[in-house]
Amino acid sequence: MKKLLIANRGEIAARIVRTCEKLGIEPVIVYSQADKDLPYVKNAKIAHEIGEPPVAKSYLNSDKILEVARTEQVDAIHPGYGFLSENADFVRNVENANMIFIGPTANVVEAMGDKVKARKTMQEANVPVVPGSDGALKDVEEAVQLAGEIGYPVMIKASAGGGGIGMQKCEDEKTLRTAFVSSQNRAKAYFGNDEMFMEKFITNSRHIEVQIFGDEHGNVVHLFERDCSIQRRHQKVIEETPSPFLSEEVRTEICNAAVQAGKHVKYTNAGTVEFIVDEEENFYFLEMNTRLQVEHPVTEMVTGLDLVEWQIEIAQSKPLPKSQEELTKKGHSFEFRIYAEDPTTFLPSPGKIDTFEYPTREGVRVDTGFASQTQVTPFYDPMIAKVIIYGTNRQEAITKSIQFFDEWKLDGIKHNGPLFTTVLNEESFQKGNYTTLYLNQLNTKVKN
Repeated sequence: MKKLLIANRGEIAARIVRTCEKLGIEPVIVYSQADKDLPYVKNAKIAHEIGEPPVAKSYLNSDKILEVARTEQVDAIHPGYGFLSENADFVRNVENANMIFIGPTANVVEAMGDKVKARKTMQEANVPVVPGSDGALKDVEEAVQLAGEIGYPVMIKASAGGGGIGMQKCEDEKTLRTAFVSSQNRAKAYFGNDEMFMEKFITNSRHIEVQIFGDEHGNVVHLFERDCSIQRRHQKVIEETPSPFLSEEVRTEICNAAVQAGKHVKYTNAGTVEFIVDEEENFYFLEMNTRLQVEHPVTEMVTGLDLVEWQIEIAQSKPLPKSQEELTKKGHSFEFRIYAEDPTTFLPSPGKIDTFEYPTREGVRVDTGFASQTQVTPFYDPMIAKVIIYGTNRQEAITKSIQFFDEWKLDGIKHNGPLFTTVLNEESFQKGNYTTLYLNQLNTKVKN
């Protein structure tokens, strides 16, 4: 592989460029008019503008992206995460254009993208799923009947959903009747598919995911788990590995279940199997993300591996670089997602960054597509950077994280940095005692 187009933007585009340069592969950048002044675009040797700021006219414009790929005669396309990364039609179009798609096959992307089909597939693989509907719900009456059988609270979810869109917790029948219709409408608007399904709501749960890799030779391995329970609006904000919550016995079981899931669908390349875990450490399949995950750097920090390099190697039909027995982890790592948003209401707050400066030292990594004097526009996810901290153990990683947020400088724009200072000094977090409701409970505590 000599030339690779990166069909994405921001920090993940900049991060993939680093591995391309390490491997001697020439990266091709695509960018919208809104991103033309970002550092990784200005520094690129080959960069093509692909359209106006709205995603439908730029980063979701697959025809334009493929046109650039053909013009540049690239060997492969890396989709990053989001945008076209889990679009089975795009995967097929890349393959039909005789280019390599850095990811799994179109059939796997399609099967796992449909949450109802994914639940059935995991049941066939003997991987536990959350109690709920066997398939798509016909209408609200069927939803009400099922909720009565499994008991409130329940979660209704969009079959084609992601990022928390079309997902709603319902405490009773009245809420369910209202939420079912509104979630259907949102799902139709965002995904073009209003199919809904239901799961039992797991109280005081943890969100645990397992990084897997598969190759074309039938090998599937796991690269251990990540705890992603610190969330707002069903979206992750802090991730860490290893999880401070899991016992060693369940840690092994959940990683083995993820490998079992991967083998059942003949998975290739990077993927993540997500689970919800209850207070007794019972775990249930949530979904499989058929791409590189935003939080992959914490896994890289404890394993010493470059996951993008693994993706590129496997996409060229090479076997996995290491067997399960050869994979090891060491130390502890956190990732903090820095968003241009209000730290209390979590509402997006785009604008110009005046100053963005941070300490650079061993065990500190900052992945970003921004710099001082650049603009966070309202067109995309408002993530400015990912701060990844490594320590030889969890306490050392916390201490180094507190030190980082004491020393860094990000001003000119509203951001959620102050939230991390609060969390890192909070007793429950320091003890690893938190659930997916942690941020809501913390906000309530602060207000009172």
